[in-house]
Amino acid sequence: MSGSEPYQLGNHTFTSRLIVGTGKYESFEQNLACVEASGAEMVTVALRRVNFDADKGPRLLDVISPDRFTILPNTAGCYTVEDAVTTAQLGRELLGTHLVKLEVIGDERTLFPDIPGTLEAAKILLDDGFTVLPYISDDPVSCQRLEAMGCPAVMPLAAPIGSGLGIRNPANLRIILETVEVPVIVDAGVGTASDAALAMELGATAVLMNTGIAHAKDPVAMAEAMKLGIRAGRLAYEAGRMPRRLYAQASSPLDQIATF
Repeated sequence: MSGSEPYQLGNHTFTSRLIVGTGKYESFEQNLACVEASGAEMVTVALRRVNFDADKGPRLLDVISPDRFTILPNTAGCYTVEDAVTTAQLGRELLGTHLVKLEVIGDERTLFPDIPGTLEAAKILLDDGFTVLPYISDDPVSCQRLEAMGCPAVMPLAAPIGSGLGIRNPANLRIILETVEVPVIVDAGVGTASDAALAMELGATAVLMNTGIAHAKDPVAMAEAMKLGIRAGRLAYEAGRMPRRLYAQASSPLDQIATF
């Protein structure tokens, strides 16, 4: 029992249970330092917000290299099925990967996902050969439907994107974890290491985060803290917590007196 057993996402195998983003950092170099401190093996990149043209200035992927990290393109900023599908297909052409983190946003203020749109786009992309990791509300029924379609994981939100509120509905996450068999990756809203640890203690396979690291006072230190929180939470989950009890129970009961 080590907390770092490998898990599978499509044809990809990972040991690190922390996935990090690439937005809101002061520089590409700071972003790289945080990725390294986090121990992440997979990094997500917003296709609509990243420069891929060397003629237009520095490129993120020259610093956070696909030779070192698995790049997970995402469709952040897409509000329609058509935009999400087209953006995913563009990412496949640019990066040579079938991986995609699917986001179809339904509300500009909360950035909550458009559930019917996400289901529709997921089916189109799965039929097109993509390995679809869908960002979705903490709705057990939607997660079950995405699994039934063939998504190799589901990514329910913990709280609104970038809010740092932590897990708002642990009961729903527990239901999702009990009713799907694919990996559950908690996505969005994680603010500090204890939030990450709680997600893992509930039984999540992994956690994806960006703002919680990028907007910390010391992003590199927070990246390391998140790594440790993930590891502690996973170990606690594997160890199995003691039962909760309403009343006290002596730590050294009289019927278990040690003899020396």
